[in-house]
Amino acid sequence: MKAWGKPLLQHFGSGNKSGYTAVQLIETSNIMAHFCDETGDAYLDIFSCKWFDENIARVVVQQWFKPEHIDLKVLNRDAKILMA
Repeated sequence: MKAWGKPLLQHFGSGNKSGYTAVQLIETSNIMAHFCDETGDAYLDIFSCKWFDENIARVVVQQWFKPEHIDLKVLNRDAKILMA
């Protein structure tokens, strides 16, 4: 995955939902993350039109963030655009 430009980082929200949200555009789509101030939870979405190994993504998350628990959900899409 190749980054396209610099990541965007913004702290916002109210109450127990506030925290940092980060967006990194990549050549094949984007990576988004939200970090909840109150609970310490983090939510990471990797969306790519190109196949990637989710196990490598898991290892990278483990190394960088050292989470106590990872709940991994993978949604494989086989989108085809039909043009007339």
